[in-house]
Amino acid sequence: MKVEDFKKRCAAHGLTLTEKQLEQFLVYAAMLKEWNEKMNLTGITELEEVLNKHFYDSLLPSFSVLFHGSLCDVGAGAGFPSIPLKIAYPDLEVTILEPLGKRITFLNAVITELGLNKICCYHERAEDYAKENRECFDIVTARAVAHLPVLAELCIPLVKKNGLFLAMKGSQGQSEAKEADFAIKTLGCVLKKQEQVDLEDGSLRVNLYYQKVRNTEKTYPRPYGRIKKSPLLNKEKRNA
Repeated sequence: MKVEDFKKRCAAHGLTLTEKQLEQFLVYAAMLKEWNEKMNLTGITELEEVLNKHFYDSLLPSFSVLFHGSLCDVGAGAGFPSIPLKIAYPDLEVTILEPLGKRITFLNAVITELGLNKICCYHERAEDYAKENRECFDIVTARAVAHLPVLAELCIPLVKKNGLFLAMKGSQGQSEAKEADFAIKTLGCVLKKQEQVDLEDGSLRVNLYYQKVRNTEKTYPRPYGRIKKSPLLNKEKRNA
């Protein structure tokens, strides 16, 4: 995807990017490539692929639901989807949780270089952050972090009642959604919308939008070791 195509595709969905925003995306892409030479951030560094598979992919959910208020990105890695969303929607209040310190160093450098405000990075796991910050975000996102039954328990306790948990998945998204049904219900959410999109290169993206309909019981999230060893599955799955 070329820069002009990226701009046109966003505009077709009602997102008109300014020259400043386009420049921020290009600087971000250049930093990804530069920093990736000294630390493992992403396997995708060429501009046209970054625009398609990282930036446009990160923005896709915003074409379907309104992104406003506060957003928490769990396991943001090199900053997806939170940094592209922040560039596109400057008023969004963003919190990034990332357990790897070197990635936090990169993200803070990007935030400084792009002049972004109302965005904070924490070198912390989601289940630890939730101990003091339960149910305080309008939207919680996660892209390519963990299997959905595990991911749900990490993310949903952070979502406000009536807020949104957005799980950004690849081609296995539908099967993961079925497997996570028990966890989603147990943690207080319902599936609001499921969306499938083919990117320019033909790769499939499945975005799952879950609405928080009741508060999550305070026993969740459990320590990560327990979540991973015994994810919230229905009895049939647990005994399989």
